[in-house]
Amino acid sequence: MKSWSAPQIPTVSGRGKRPTVFCTSHRGPAETPRKLKEARLYVCGITPYDATHLGHAATYVAFDVLLRTWKDAGVDVTYAQNITDVDDPLLERADALGVDWRELAESQIDLFRSDMQHLRVIPPDAYIGAVESVDRVVDAVTRLLDKRAAYTLENGDVYYRVATRIEPPFGSTSRLERHEMLELFAERGGDPETPGKEDPLDPLLWRSERPGEPSWDGGRLGPGRPGWHIECAVIAHDHAGFPLTVQGGGSDLVFPHHEMCAAHATALTGEKFAKAYMHVGMVGYEGEKMSKSKGNLVLVSKLVEQGEDPMAIRTLLLSHHYRSDWMYTDGLLAEARTRLAAWRAAARNGTDPEAAEATLRDMRENLGDDLDAPAALDDLDEWADSTNEGGTAEGTQLIVDAVDALLGIDLR
Repeated sequence: MKSWSAPQIPTVSGRGKRPTVFCTSHRGPAETPRKLKEARLYVCGITPYDATHLGHAATYVAFDVLLRTWKDAGVDVTYAQNITDVDDPLLERADALGVDWRELAESQIDLFRSDMQHLRVIPPDAYIGAVESVDRVVDAVTRLLDKRAAYTLENGDVYYRVATRIEPPFGSTSRLERHEMLELFAERGGDPETPGKEDPLDPLLWRSERPGEPSWDGGRLGPGRPGWHIECAVIAHDHAGFPLTVQGGGSDLVFPHHEMCAAHATALTGEKFAKAYMHVGMVGYEGEKMSKSKGNLVLVSKLVEQGEDPMAIRTLLLSHHYRSDWMYTDGLLAEARTRLAAWRAAARNGTDPEAAEATLRDMRENLGDDLDAPAALDDLDEWADSTNEGGTAEGTQLIVDAVDALLGIDLR
């Protein structure tokens, strides 16, 4: 599947720090090698049944900053992302709208590509859909059955056994108690009440064919379609490789999605799925989490249609630390617009090369510390406040290139 056009990233002199990020599984800083030269990044993509809201955008901008910081430190990155282009929410939305599910998916994927391009997000090296991965999923589920890590219900549905002995064991990613897992599993797409399951937490690997639903040849599995978690385990393995340096997504994916992905991957390969799990906080609006089900979405595409500068939107997103939960208000976007205008005015006035170098050093230092983008934006505020007319073209070019390369914000 095609992704979107890549932004041009300037080359900046010197090297940044290899960033330390917070690992959900470790509940502390990830163990990042000091001389990390290669990294494997996998970020879970969207289910394309509605447009990109600010919560989605916050996630992909956060990992874009990780990617930029790694590249600035000289790390060679392999980056893969999936897109769940067949799943229950997509089929339900298409049915409600009276459109073909493939048509709905393609329209929303196109809109997502446009949003990412507006926000100057670097595309993944591999952007892979569930539909184009069906053959590989069938192979993986069949192997899990052969390993007795999965079982088949009378209706043909195939489930993973969470009781399968793996190392690290099931539960190591989220570190939740069983009662917490059961609650979240029911809330986030699981089916703990399905009759015949050995354990309420066992997740679906292969959904057998149902009338009116799309299905594919599953070989020994029979016709059907992939489960959600096995999709990401397979795509991550095939297009990034294990162990992932970072498995990423929103904090609502910690359980069940990332826990189940890790279990499937480890049971299949015997390898550790990821060295670190990085999760982005939730964005809310009017006191609640921003979500399609609540109908309280602030859409990137709508803001752009209304004339909002995408760089102001990106500034807004970066003004909150990636791990924090926060509430969107129009006032926050207005503040971001004002900050962006001040930075651009300072760049037009010109800046001293030494001031530009100092700002670059400060930004690199802050981004190396758990991707502290808000602190890096504060560095820009200080630079803009201290800049006077009469700077050199060299200094101006350095600061413009640095902000572009590290933060993805275009000051031109």
